[in-house]
Amino acid sequence: MSVSEPVRDDAPAPGRAPEAPGDAPAPTAVASFARLGLPAELVRVLGEHGVTVPFPVQAATLPDALAGRDVLGRGRTGSGKTLAFGLAVLTRTAGLRARPKEPLALVLVPTRELAQQVADVLTPYAEALRLRVATVVGGVSIGRQAAALRDGAEVVVATPGRLHDLVERGGCRLARVRVAVLDEADQMCDMGFLPQVTGLLDQVRPDGQRLLFSATLDRGADELVRRYLRDPAVHSVDPVAGAVHTIGHHVLVVHGPDRYAVTTEIAARDGRVLLFLDTRHGVDQLTRHLRANGVAAAALHSGKSQPQRTRTLAQFKCGQVTALVATNVAARGLHVDDLDLVVNVDPATDPKDYLHRAGRTARAGRSGTVVTLALPAQRRETGQVMADAGVAPRVAKVRSGEAELSRITGARTPSGKPLDGVPAAARPKNHNTPFRGLGSAKDTKGGSGGRPSRRSGEARRLAEARKAARVRRTG
Repeated sequence: MSVSEPVRDDAPAPGRAPEAPGDAPAPTAVASFARLGLPAELVRVLGEHGVTVPFPVQAATLPDALAGRDVLGRGRTGSGKTLAFGLAVLTRTAGLRARPKEPLALVLVPTRELAQQVADVLTPYAEALRLRVATVVGGVSIGRQAAALRDGAEVVVATPGRLHDLVERGGCRLARVRVAVLDEADQMCDMGFLPQVTGLLDQVRPDGQRLLFSATLDRGADELVRRYLRDPAVHSVDPVAGAVHTIGHHVLVVHGPDRYAVTTEIAARDGRVLLFLDTRHGVDQLTRHLRANGVAAAALHSGKSQPQRTRTLAQFKCGQVTALVATNVAARGLHVDDLDLVVNVDPATDPKDYLHRAGRTARAGRSGTVVTLALPAQRRETGQVMADAGVAPRVAKVRSGEAELSRITGARTPSGKPLDGVPAAARPKNHNTPFRGLGSAKDTKGGSGGRPSRRSGEARRLAEARKAARVRRTG
């Protein structure tokens, strides 16, 4: 039976090879999508999008996935995994029609941003096959998502928490899901989703196909492989982000009094930049500072509503926002074409966090630069984290306004014209706190929270200024 031939929904789930485990010959690599046996409609849409030659992860995994085998794919972010599993899911589902509340294919992802991104990528191909795609994520109306499922959706792209809620409410039934995908499985486990993921997978067709893609297979991800994948075809392609030769890694040692100026000059570069900080407070504080200095910056973190997050990402992708200031919520699943600079304003304290932050650049074979700003006291710890990530960075001491800073990052002096009518607050020359927020310090264990510290002189001055302003308004 051809992979593009429709399958009756009451037929046994496709893809169980008659051979004994391990007997199937390894598929050969292909040089074009047209030779894979994809439906003509998909080949046409791929061509319209300028996609004619498969990336390594696609060439390696698609033959097995199209043949119906369980697949375990390991590859770094930005390697083309979405189309690798997406084309297989759509082809295997083509010609079928979902009943209300009963999808036929499921893609589980860890974050809202990744869910929306996957849905956006798959939608034009799904439309070509007359398949409906529904997105199920938190932060938006659950009623609208339930309505989309009632109307019928062959493919559901979901985060585990919201899908679990819909299932509990009776708004979705998974017993007819014949192809289930776990994307970024390691992060779902790291984020505590493992019980929800297993609870959902236990409800799908037991004889269905499973496709699991992950950058690493430690802890919970390995448990998912052992529990749900049967005789999977295993493909490990593309090095981790730390080993990608198209990424240049730098540690820039800065002194505390110069930290704001260095960060501001980098953010004012000609081109987009993604800046990572540890806390929501720090993200908001730096964003206000950058905008007050004339930099088109926007904040992205879990404290923002989903419409705000969606709008901010759209503005960053189109260039309306040039400096995206974010927590680790943007470290996975965020794809921006031609993003060539990532800056760790707060150094990553975990090797996996570093690699996934770095994976936002040098995507799809392009080149990029990852810069970590480190105070002298942070240099040793930062170096150890990067060594554990398999990265050997170039280290340089820099100051604001120096040619070396501009050479590495494209830094330049900001316009200084406030974008919101609020000028930048003067910062004392001896300021030595990071961007985690006035009156807080980072947890020494590397968490995203903080413990209270003594109030800085600047915080007291700001409080006094606000009090004086209130007195003037009411006096």
